[in-house]
Amino acid sequence: MLPLIGFAFEQFVQWKFGTVGALALLLLVVGLKIKNAACAGTGSIVLALLAMQPGMG
Repeated sequence: MLPLIGFAFEQFVQWKFGTVGALALLLLVVGLKIKNAACAGTGSIVLALLAMQPGMG
């Protein structure tokens, strides 16, 4: 069940924010798995910037 939820969330991010959003999500997930704060931080900042774009809503 959990992989299905993860896949659905990834598809939603890619639909909403495009390829850049998918890459940012990948950076965030990989950074968390390998415990790399720089990688996870970069992914989360990019996702936050994409979410704060005007007209996205």
